[in-house]
Amino acid sequence: MMQTLPGWFPLILLSALGLGVYDLCKKHAVRENPIMPVLFFATLCGSTFFVLGTVAAGKLNDVFFCGTRIWLFVFAKSLLVAASWSCVYYAMRELPISIAAPIRATAPLWTFLGSLILFREIPTIWQGVAMLVIFAGYYLFSVIGKHEGINFRQNRGAHMIVLGTLLGSVSALYDKFLLGTLAIPREMMQFHFSVDLVVILGIAWLLNWKFGHSTRPFHWRWSIPATGILLIVADWLYFYALSLPDTQVSILSLLRRCSCVVTFTAGCACFHDRNVKVKAAALAAILAGVVLLALAK
Repeated sequence: MMQTLPGWFPLILLSALGLGVYDLCKKHAVRENPIMPVLFFATLCGSTFFVLGTVAAGKLNDVFFCGTRIWLFVFAKSLLVAASWSCVYYAMRELPISIAAPIRATAPLWTFLGSLILFREIPTIWQGVAMLVIFAGYYLFSVIGKHEGINFRQNRGAHMIVLGTLLGSVSALYDKFLLGTLAIPREMMQFHFSVDLVVILGIAWLLNWKFGHSTRPFHWRWSIPATGILLIVADWLYFYALSLPDTQVSILSLLRRCSCVVTFTAGCACFHDRNVKVKAAALAAILAGVVLLALAK
């Protein structure tokens, strides 16, 4: 049975669009660059943008004081995301973007399984069919990599993208707990999450510089601040959608990861990736599932 589009649907599609452009900027920023300074400066720019926006909106007092208990819960999310991003940024540098982004898009599978266990989010029959179609498209992307000479068992970039994806799925489930169960205001959570990330990644970069062995020179690029700002906007839209009543984290996470459509289309043109026709077929399956998921009841 079909129904009109829910209120959170356009928000999550805009978030997916922002996330897709964010992936493109991220790929451009990390090419031949050391990971930690790129990650730190991108996060610093994005967090500064969010803090200034909060001040301009006159909401600083509303979000700044949160209490030790809430801050600790949000800080745990920041640690989780910092670990996930470190893995993903490394993988983005090492893998073709048309492989890395769709593998990242398998995160909703793990989020969906987790939501079944933790939140008892049981999909309807049509929602289940739509998810299976989308997962089939994601699976096609995973096997395409074998035809591009990527050995997923031995490639460190492949290991990092999988680990980063799993950590990202845990983060999505944790978002539902923070916003739903604990009822933390979304702007308060994003404010402290953004600030904490800068501190965590700054310390990580310092330790990496002190004890690491990277010889890559750092190159500043316009895509570094663009990466941070785009993610802030995409996350704001996602948290807004997630805070609305009657939303399911499994479905929102699934739709948001359709950002790989944007990444794939522009990435193939900008970075000259291969096997475009086969990858386009996998994307067609994903899009068909998204349309069905949006309209199904």
